Amino acid sequence: MPYKGEDLDAERGPGLGCFRIQLVLLAVLIGLTPISVANDWPTWLSAALLFATIALLLVAGQTIIFLLRLVAADRRGRRRPLASTTRTVGEIEAARTSDETTGAREEAARTGDEAARTGDGPAPAEADAGQSDPGSVRQ
Repeated sequence: MPYKGEDLDAERGPGLGCFRIQLVLLAVLIGLTPISVANDWPTWLSAALLFATIALLLVAGQTIIFLLRLVAADRRGRRRPLASTTRTVGEIEAARTSDETTGAREEAARTGDEAARTGDGPAPAEADAGQSDPGSVRQ
């Protein structure tokens, strides 16, 4: 999946381990910030914990967006889920397209039209449309 003109590279961004560390630290800060206010810790310390929590929320949010884009880039093609017994939309569309193509070839084989069967030249309806009716009068 291109991002700013190039494909996303998992090696160039934060990984899952970095994200887990951010989440653990965020949980600790979210717990400590109200405790610092309730226990009447120094105001500067409570303010520092609050600002650190807000900053870490911003960084963790950006990290999760990056990781989700990597997952989306990994799943470009449609694949059937492992436990699924039904066909995916892509498989249904591919089957429909191949059925239409096969049906046109079978029809061409029945009518004996070599050009339509091989795909060379115009289809029979197009070839007939260019010819004038022998009964019509040319002016």
